[in-house]
Amino acid sequence: MSTGLSIPTKGTFDLISLGALVHRLDPGIVPFRKATECKIHVSGGEFNVAANLADCFGMNTGIVTAMVDYPIGDLIAERVRAMGVKAFYKRFKHNGVNGPNMATVYSDRGYGVRPPVVFYNRSNEAGALLKPGDFNWDEIFGHGVRWFHSGGIFASLSETTGQLIIEAMKAAKKHGVVTSFDLNYRAKLWSIWGGEQKAAEVIAKIVEHVDVLVGNEEDLQKGLGIPGVDVEKTSELDPAVFFKMIDTVVKKFPNVKIVATTLREVLSTNRHRWGAVAWINGQTYLSPQCDLDVYDRVGGGDGFAAGFFYGLLTDESPEEAVKLGWAHGALLTTTPGDTTMVTVDQVRAFAKGGSARIQR
Repeated sequence: MSTGLSIPTKGTFDLISLGALVHRLDPGIVPFRKATECKIHVSGGEFNVAANLADCFGMNTGIVTAMVDYPIGDLIAERVRAMGVKAFYKRFKHNGVNGPNMATVYSDRGYGVRPPVVFYNRSNEAGALLKPGDFNWDEIFGHGVRWFHSGGIFASLSETTGQLIIEAMKAAKKHGVVTSFDLNYRAKLWSIWGGEQKAAEVIAKIVEHVDVLVGNEEDLQKGLGIPGVDVEKTSELDPAVFFKMIDTVVKKFPNVKIVATTLREVLSTNRHRWGAVAWINGQTYLSPQCDLDVYDRVGGGDGFAAGFFYGLLTDESPEEAVKLGWAHGALLTTTPGDTTMVTVDQVRAFAKGGSARIQR
């Protein structure tokens, strides 16, 4: 069955993302108010997809982003290189006092009945300063790019980042590149400059240029202003609810060929029920479901997106693409940090119904 996408068969880059790089401070299960040490993870919703595709799936990927020339920037750039992602940087000089900065995300892991808590220091963030005209898109896409990806986290950072995404999307379409967008609605980020109304206004202009949309019920409601159920009162995500909302999405944005998301029921911080669904060119697909013992939940959705895109880029069937996304997202939650630590063989084995028996 056709996906409705016209993915270029060849390209120097399988995927290029546009987004902000951040470093996440992780004190483990200890709340920050009592923390004495932290792990440092390099992340970014848009970067995570490129990093996962490169490191786990062996694809050629890039990230278009801001970089500050100071030690935190050096730390982040090293991790980008280590994940095998080619960087296209707009560089900024740090003034030694107050920036521009690479953003900091603070996120403990929670435990049991105590949920994770996420907050930010994105003051004078270099990524938020990015604007149309900062990158030569004809040169970037001229390398040969098969897929372009961005997301709602980057769109939420400033008045100019959404405009930059639109500029990039238009250039991608001109070069015949498939485009995707992860709604990734974050209330804290949008609340400082307009909230849900502003988010829906900005994101709607972006989605006009999108082929593949990733987002759950809350993302569709709050990021796109699509009516739906009260997600705050939904204890178990019902695929029927998601599929019902798709009719409204595709009527509003007929250019969208695919909409996909994870389904997650949080039984406790460390125990989740996990699934995935996709609407692909008029047909619906549902992954298996499993119960996850979660080590670190951050990045699971980006893990799904990467595995799902991999399936589509390698011409797997729609059913298999959904399974690969579901399996990779599940496995990603079993390791620390926001980006993948698993292999494509492990993903394929789990997608086929593999178990946790020891591998000898």
